Amino acid sequence: MADQHALPSDAPATRPGRQVPDRVSLDGVEERWDAAWTEGRTYAFDRSATREQVYSIDTPPPTVSGSLHVGHVFSYTHTDVVARFRRMRGAEVFYPMGWDDNGLPTERRVQNYYGVRCDPSLPYDPDFRPPLQGAEGKSVRAADQVPISRRNFVELCERLTVEDERQFEALWRRLGLSVDWGMTYQTISADARAVAQQAFLRNLARGEAYQAEAPGLWDVTFQTAVAQAELEARDYPGAFHRVAFHRTDGEGDEGVVHIETTRPELLPACVALIAHPDDERYQHLFGTTVRTPLFEVEVPVLAHPAAEPDKGAGIAMCCTFGDLTDVQWWRELSLPTRSVLGRDGRLLRDTPDWLTTDAGRARYEAVAGKTTFSAREAVVAGLRETGDLDGEPQATQRKTNFFEKGDKPLEIVTSRQWYIRNGGRDADLRETLLARGRELGFHPDFMKVRYENWVGGLNGDWLISRQRFFGVPFPVWYPLDEAGEVRHDAPILPGEDQLPVDPSSDVPTGYTADQRGVPGGFIGDPDIMDTWATSSLTPQIAGGWRSDPDLFARVFPMDLRPQGQDIIRTWLFSTVVRSHLEHGGLPWSDAAISGWILDPDRKKMSKSKGNVVTPMGLLEEHGSDAVRYWAASARLGTDAAFEVGQMKIGRRLAIKVLNASKFALSFGSPDEPVVLDPALVVDPLDRAMLAGLADVVDAATAALEAYDHTRALELTETFFWTFCDDYLELVKDRAYGAGASADELTAATRSARAALGLALDALLRLFAPVLPFATEEVWSWWREGSVHRAPWPTAAPLRTAAGDADPAVVAAAGSALAALRKVKSEAKVSMRTEIEHAVLAVPAALRAGVEHALDDVRAAGRVTGTLELVDGDGEGVLARDARLVPPAAAPAPAADPAPAGTR
Repeated sequence: MADQHALPSDAPATRPGRQVPDRVSLDGVEERWDAAWTEGRTYAFDRSATREQVYSIDTPPPTVSGSLHVGHVFSYTHTDVVARFRRMRGAEVFYPMGWDDNGLPTERRVQNYYGVRCDPSLPYDPDFRPPLQGAEGKSVRAADQVPISRRNFVELCERLTVEDERQFEALWRRLGLSVDWGMTYQTISADARAVAQQAFLRNLARGEAYQAEAPGLWDVTFQTAVAQAELEARDYPGAFHRVAFHRTDGEGDEGVVHIETTRPELLPACVALIAHPDDERYQHLFGTTVRTPLFEVEVPVLAHPAAEPDKGAGIAMCCTFGDLTDVQWWRELSLPTRSVLGRDGRLLRDTPDWLTTDAGRARYEAVAGKTTFSAREAVVAGLRETGDLDGEPQATQRKTNFFEKGDKPLEIVTSRQWYIRNGGRDADLRETLLARGRELGFHPDFMKVRYENWVGGLNGDWLISRQRFFGVPFPVWYPLDEAGEVRHDAPILPGEDQLPVDPSSDVPTGYTADQRGVPGGFIGDPDIMDTWATSSLTPQIAGGWRSDPDLFARVFPMDLRPQGQDIIRTWLFSTVVRSHLEHGGLPWSDAAISGWILDPDRKKMSKSKGNVVTPMGLLEEHGSDAVRYWAASARLGTDAAFEVGQMKIGRRLAIKVLNASKFALSFGSPDEPVVLDPALVVDPLDRAMLAGLADVVDAATAALEAYDHTRALELTETFFWTFCDDYLELVKDRAYGAGASADELTAATRSARAALGLALDALLRLFAPVLPFATEEVWSWWREGSVHRAPWPTAAPLRTAAGDADPAVVAAAGSALAALRKVKSEAKVSMRTEIEHAVLAVPAALRAGVEHALDDVRAAGRVTGTLELVDGDGEGVLARDARLVPPAAAPAPAADPAPAGTR
């Protein structure tokens, strides 16, 4: 006799007995198993693993600025499925969790939560107490916010993020993320600041980072520069104004040139009129000059191919600066800089020196210090007065750039900022970064085009400085000359061993604190890094590039970057840039890109739209496995609708896993271990079922290797329902064995029980990445350890048991059983009703399968008399000439261990 305790080579040990509960339930599984996983360090990373043994994930650090939404649950579930699969495949998975807690979102939240605002000119107050302790999500007016020092403000930022991170971790644990919670990081921690500053200093030393005084996009509300990657084009109401410029060499109507503009308030900043070089209307004007209305400045008329002949009058005024086209013309035509717009969104209060006439200076003094809106009204009134406004303004909708977090159009102001070279102005670097993108495995592959389109469309280097307070400061000081002027050309830099530093409070080597801000002394760089300048280094921060080189060697370059499609241009690209510049290669081999969550109206869910759903209530109502099922049902890169219906299906599946498992484990004495010996499987139906399961294991494994978790789930779920609806019903009488003792079991009964054990063992492991709680619950009834540390199933032991069996036998037998059940259903009698006689019309394609499983079909259909097989047509089996045993005549049925349940 074969060894009843023999196991497949890939299976962990069974328990000596089974501990199946009388009543199965999903209630409380999340809390119970999270505690057990924590205590048992189930997901702890093994630091002794070599790089070849490690699968490392550059986990997205969620922005700690309030609450997570269901979109986070969606995409982080995808990542967790990958982590769990790779762990079961034998890899040591490096799966940390980070918190992105620096930058603008945290600042705004702190301002509203505590009722404060940062004023860097104020001294630190060690006893400061904020006026509010939570503003219930309401915005606090700037006028009502208490001004505090930068250091006080940063302390409040740090205090609030700790509270938020605690709530985030609780939700992630509830969802079942298999994160190593001993390896978390913050993007504002001392280590993260040191990493960001060290990388910047190295960029600076190699000439990849530089500082320049240049026009840039500016948000007047947030008072900060904005990078190209943070732009959002929106419609904005405006009006075209037809304005007359006067030729300096003409008289009367012949001397007038009309332009059309939506920004008449920028007339004092006009430096040229521009038309297309092929536009015949303006050929005679090229090389001449005109005088601006109201402000009386002589400017040239020039040609440039970016001018649009079919837009407005076909000739435009170039102002420094009204839009990005003005910047292009200014740069390529070497035009002078005449900026009149300040960082506060108002026209400069001092009259520009290029306004030389009394009338022009008087006109400017009338608009100095005004907002762009008020200045526009004043300029238009002046144009009406002089007759230089031709007709009335014509309303229009224009596309203009906004900061993605802002609500006012961006302006372009000239300021000194820090940049990192990203290929926007270097064709060779651009091509190199495009090549890096081609090396990267995108999942799905079509997402690669978004990367290529972004890199190919860059028009400038990466602006990394921000005029904010809470973030990573630039590790730079500047000497002051004897007149107190800043020497930007001679920056003072710290050594890497001094990092992190804060130039606003730390003193550079060779100076004393009392030399700050005085002639002959020094001053710190006031800006902080863009949050992406830190987040682009998450592989280095999480992997210990600076603090733990041994760990870094084991995890870098990483294997996977999971993220959303909307930040390919920011997070993914910027991380590729930093890794290329510092390490000469990609930061990871693959990128898994999630789609968006759509609301019931098929609109993207986002906090700004106000249509997000907070996830904790969903997890509590439907269960974490159910919500994970909904998320895993959507493929990478595909937008998915928020569907509670899918969650209900997922919960039903999780409960079915419990019930079907209880049934499969109910045969034999609870003191006996479950038998998993492939040699015991001798029945054709059992072998056919395992042959089909072997095919599922192979196909699901291939799908998960290709990052197609949805396909793997579909394959497993489809097989599982057939297993429950057909196989369990067909085999239960044989598996029960008429109550025989272990020594008296027939080979057919031993075959059924071994097949059930082998199938349950493989199915639990196939479902484990998606349904971690239900599968762990069942695993604990009869197996040692955790299912999530068990090896991923392989087809080999299943194929050994199946031999050359045809998986179609199960479907054929299931069709025959369904035909017999239909007879009872139409007769409106119990499925336990016996059949005295029936004829099954079986199509030729199903005949062999039905014959192989005929005994099980008879038992499951309760056929006590004759059961004839005849040739049939169509695709399924049909029953006819059936005679049912009247209920009163039927003997009492033998005890049934448990129904397999219905779908």
